[in-house]
Amino acid sequence: MKAGEVKKGSVFKINNRTIIVKGVQVQSPSSRSGNTLYKLRGRDVVSKQKFEASYKGDETLQDVDLMRRQVQFLFRDGDGCTFMDTETYEQYTLSDEVLEDEIKYLSDGLEGIYALIVDDLFMGVELPTTVTLEISETSPSIKGASASARTKPATLSSGLVVQVPEYISPGEVIKVNTESAEFISRA
Repeated sequence: MKAGEVKKGSVFKINNRTIIVKGVQVQSPSSRSGNTLYKLRGRDVVSKQKFEASYKGDETLQDVDLMRRQVQFLFRDGDGCTFMDTETYEQYTLSDEVLEDEIKYLSDGLEGIYALIVDDLFMGVELPTTVTLEISETSPSIKGASASARTKPATLSSGLVVQVPEYISPGEVIKVNTESAEFISRA
């Protein structure tokens, strides 16, 4: 697999380490002869150490066989988050540390999640593109505020803080993009 094809949730092997990608940042060249750089941020599957490296778009990375299984989020407790396979009803638990980026989008019964399994080990989850979450705290809505007006911070039921239009009030359910952490619309 080429470095330019790597996406969030991809898994590759480098120096006998299996890495799951948590984020990709693209740096365009500042000159004509420069190469586009892909800065990959991830975590080692075995040691749980953070991983960061930059690659040119045409560099080849060793692909890993990755199996995706549909799971449902059940609950969060002291050990981490528990997910259930929707076909076999098998349960998987991941620590909060492994789910540091995804945990703020999880809510009870959330579906559309895929478990990332490498060599029969549950490595992480792939979230749906959008999730619906309830606003638990924000300043009161302003009457007559338009959709293109200013925004205000809102704290969601999961603890995530996003910018929402001024016409949104506490208790409303909204859609949030899981890749950019941005408000999309009312649910």
